[in-house]
Amino acid sequence: MTTTAMSLGRRSRRLLGGVALALLLGACGAGGADSGPLPPPHTMNEQAIGHYCGMNLYEHVGPKGQILLRDRDAAVWFSTIREVFAYTLLPEEPKTILAIYVQDMGQADSKGNPPMDAWIDARRAHFLIESRTVGGMGAPDALPFARLEDAQAYRQRYGGRIVGFRDMPEDYVLRYLEPATPSDAGARDSVTFGEPA
Repeated sequence: MTTTAMSLGRRSRRLLGGVALALLLGACGAGGADSGPLPPPHTMNEQAIGHYCGMNLYEHVGPKGQILLRDRDAAVWFSTIREVFAYTLLPEEPKTILAIYVQDMGQADSKGNPPMDAWIDARRAHFLIESRTVGGMGAPDALPFARLEDAQAYRQRYGGRIVGFRDMPEDYVLRYLEPATPSDAGARDSVTFGEPA
């Protein structure tokens, strides 16, 4: 073996070793959601204001969301579940996420409001999308469920499809979805939270 070949072999091993170390450290994280127990969800109160809409969360029906960040004591609140996903996708938003919680629609009342303490880990939830339900902001929204059986029951009633956190389509989250109006196709079959089905 020539000196040049041996030198290239050593460089390749060092480079591969460095890449492996970087991947290992990246997988460990620095306090990220996968590096230990999740911090508990915050309690929603009158000071909980939607990050994007700037409105009090109590002004909206339907499931809400919260994101906990490493460098911030207060939760980042969301009026819709699509906004939760948008926050994780938009490059201008912080990526120091410790935990993401959404409210379990399997526990919702007849008006579409889950109990205030019905927080579940969004990364383990089942989401019903593209259904005939209309969210709290008057536009289609993803509905989170802790149990797949509950999501399937909603799907049977309202249509749509069920996806996991990692399978949420980016175009569903980020595209502009018009609020539902009576003239929309299929609106007579849709249900808006707060209205009888």
